[in-house]
Amino acid sequence: MPHPENILVTGATGMIGAPVVRRAAAAGHHVRAVVRSGSDRRVLDGCDVEWVDSDLTNPNAAYQDAIRKSDVIVHTAAHVGDWGPVSTYRAINLDAVEDLLRFASGSDRLRRLVHLSALGVYQAKHHFGTDEATPVDLRGFDGYTHTKALAEGLVNAAHQKDGMPTVIARPGFTYGEGDRRILPRLMQRFRNGSIRMIGDGQRVLNNTNIDNLIDGLFLCIDHDAAVGETFNLRDERLVTRAEFLGAVADFLELPPPKRVPLWFAKVARPVLETYGRIRGADEPPLLTGATMKFMTLNLDFSIKKAKRLLGYQPRVDFREGIQDALKWAAENASH
Repeated sequence: MPHPENILVTGATGMIGAPVVRRAAAAGHHVRAVVRSGSDRRVLDGCDVEWVDSDLTNPNAAYQDAIRKSDVIVHTAAHVGDWGPVSTYRAINLDAVEDLLRFASGSDRLRRLVHLSALGVYQAKHHFGTDEATPVDLRGFDGYTHTKALAEGLVNAAHQKDGMPTVIARPGFTYGEGDRRILPRLMQRFRNGSIRMIGDGQRVLNNTNIDNLIDGLFLCIDHDAAVGETFNLRDERLVTRAEFLGAVADFLELPPPKRVPLWFAKVARPVLETYGRIRGADEPPLLTGATMKFMTLNLDFSIKKAKRLLGYQPRVDFREGIQDALKWAAENASH
């Protein structure tokens, strides 16, 4: 990466945005961190950044001006989850992406726009080495996957029609420092005894350590071969649900979860989801489509393309990474 550059990061205080900001600032770049007014910025304490206050669902002039001054844009902002109306996800995951691309269009200085997508855009079925040539599932099975898949279409169109130097990065289940959602929720379910292993637990998860992901994102920024491409990004070694849940249980010094037959979970899921929707529940039920995918499907996605074009080499193994992630969650998630 040439030095110095103007780098804009959306979702700058989030789990993925914050380490992008820290690494870019440490490398001597001028970083503009896009955040909502009043958001908690302590995660970037001590980091030399220029704050850009803007709600991406109602972008202001400061945000648009920052985009025009950027050499590199890393778009990590997203509404994540597996519950709630599609409209909630659409505002940030689709409409805000359309705005960003419109504001960046015609820029004479933009060198790279990295859009963070997700492996969830692939069809919700078993995967055994699925690569980027496989089409995404535009229907999705919830608001998150649906809007993420549609957003990729906007990003690809900006490159194909307008020549914008875009890259799409697709991580899987991302774990590590900064996770205030998945691991904390899982740890709480272990503590209250509501966690269950669905099936035999031998199918693999699409685990992506945060440090491996950040390495991959900067390779997308640095390599000209990345322009116009899409990359799956995950750990070198995928782990079974049994290893994943076992690691959490061991950390908490609790027994491994009891098992529930897969057939039972398949029957129970639509009942629980329907009941949750009827009563207008804000929190997802114990079983959702996303839960079933996370816990039961074989999610092996190929990273051969990232290795070949970018030199991507995931350096953190799950054994090491999950310990750091659990320690951080135990110390910080409730703060």
